[in-house]
Amino acid sequence: MNEQTLLKYTFGLVPIVAGLDKFTNILADWSQYLSSGFQELLPCDASTFMIIVGIIEIAAGILVLIKTKIGAIIVALWLMLIALTLIFSGHYLDVAVRDLVMAIAAYVLFKLSK
Repeated sequence: MNEQTLLKYTFGLVPIVAGLDKFTNILADWSQYLSSGFQELLPCDASTFMIIVGIIEIAAGILVLIKTKIGAIIVALWLMLIALTLIFSGHYLDVAVRDLVMAIAAYVLFKLSK
């Protein structure tokens, strides 16, 4: 398996799994990553918002698998947005750094895709 294929399946399957977990919270209680200030801005409760996020992540992962170039840039931007949200909240900075690194890797997949 070449590097591009490995990145494709990583950035296809991981968002799908994380998105599905937004419905079950088996891997994490995802709403904990929303700052209280951000939650106050939401028109719905945190769990409903995270389900919407899960749907977006599932769609992005599927897009990476079927249209890799566009899916990869969407995932890269999505990860950057998550990281920036965490940085501005001042919480979970370790997760923000991890998401920035993953965003760079997703961008590399974008650049490698034809």
